[in-house]
Formats: sequence, C-alpha cells, structure tokens
Amino acid sequence: MKTVVKTFAAALLLGVAAMGGAAKAEQVKIGVAAEPYPPFTSPDASGKWVGWEIDFVDAVCAEEKLDCVITPVAWDGIIPALTTKKIDAIVSSMSITDERKKTIDFSDKYYNTPTAIIGPKDQKFGSTPDDLKGKVIGVQVSTVHAVYAKKHFAGAQEIKEYQTQDEANQDLAAGRIDAVQADSIALGEFLKSDQGKACCDLKGMVAPDDEVLGPGVGAGIRKEDTALKEKFNAGIKAIRANGKYDEISKKYFDFDIYGGATQSN
Repeated sequence: MKTVVKTFAAALLLGVAAMGGAAKAEQVKIGVAAEPYPPFTSPDASGKWVGWEIDFVDAVCAEEKLDCVITPVAWDGIIPALTTKKIDAIVSSMSITDERKKTIDFSDKYYNTPTAIIGPKDQKFGSTPDDLKGKVIGVQVSTVHAVYAKKHFAGAQEIKEYQTQDEANQDLAAGRIDAVQADSIALGEFLKSDQGKACCDLKGMVAPDDEVLGPGVGAGIRKEDTALKEKFNAGIKAIRANGKYDEISKKYFDFDIYGGATQSN
C-alpha cells in the first residue's frame, strides 16, 4: 500500500511540476497599431487580429516558445507604451531608424517594401519634389513618411498629418487633399478597394533616403530587453531558414517582401 501511495505521490508531484513548467511560458504583449492596416494587421469581423504580420509574429513566437498576446495601441503612443512596459514588443510595420533607436532597440529586419505616392486618377503627376510642388500631401502622424515629406517636399502647399492611414486615404478619395505618401503595399491594398479603384492611382515611388526611411521594418524592443531581442532574431532567422516565412508570405504576396528598396511606417 505504501508503494502505491508513494507512486501516486510521485506522479502527482510530476504533474504539478509539469503544470508549473507550462505556466512559466514567457508571455509577451505584442503591440500593434489599433487601426486597420491591411494586409499586415487588421481586426476581422469577430475582433480577432489577422494579417501577414500576425501570422509572422505567431510563427516567431511558436519557434521561440513565447506566449504572445496581440495588444492594440494607438500608433502615436506605441513607443511610450513600450517604454512604460504596457507592451513588450512592437510588431506593427515600424521602420528601423536612427531617431527611434535613441529611445528603443529593434530586432533584425523582417520586411522591407518601397514607399509610394498615390493621387487622383484625373491628375497626371509623378512622385518628385517638383511634381508635388504646391500640392497638399497626406501622411500618417509619427511615421517615417511624415518625416520624409517634410524633408523632401518643402515646396508642397501643406504636409497634412492624420492619426491613421485610413483617414488620409479617405480625404484623398473625397478630394480634400492632392496626394498621399505611405508604404506601397498598404496603398496598393487601398487602390484595390472599390473606393480606391474609383478615385486614385499610383503616381510613383519616392527617391531613397536611408537616413529617414531606414533599412527595413523590425520589431521594436526595449533597450534593456536583450534576451527578448535575441529570441526575436533567432525566431526570424529560423523561420527564414525552415521555409515558414515564405509559406506565410505566399498567402498574401506574389513577390519577395523581405527585400525592397525602402519601406513602411
């Protein structure tokens, strides 16, 4: 009887230990901008966040055995949310720039796509400073696009900043502004919509400026969280090597999203 009791007790202890091990899975709050940004991040009809970046971060977290929780945050407050520990990482098409590196750190690049200008179909112009002289250009606040437009399009009538990319797109469709600058993929999604097809077209890509636009998009991480940065980098490297990255990307794109000349937010 004592042997049975001892065996049961040992099994119970093993079960408790296993439960304790499972409970110790590191939870990471993943901050995303609290707005639709297709095809990267958007809430579906049930409120669940979906898109390429959601699939990407799920794959990285699975690879590194992290319990990742998607946490929507207003874009213009997303870096303060990270530094005050309301979230643990930013995975929201945030460009790696030297200016942002003064406050936070970044993982390795995980995608890089060109920056574009769109405008009304019935107006013929390009994407150079001369083309945009005298025009009202819409950009999202606190993005590399806002910085770029202010630096390169000084001859514009106005650089108008919006809280969300959708607001800028809506004002363009309504004829209240003349052009919008943003990531080419995000603008491409808008141009595929019924509203976008009706109003607007691509005017061209902006000239490169690595100082402003940076080398690509990375996960924003607190400077002191070196272990989490290492896990993200290891996860990115692993899914690139095992084919998971390409598998996810092919669901959304018919080109290489990892490359590119310039990029996103």
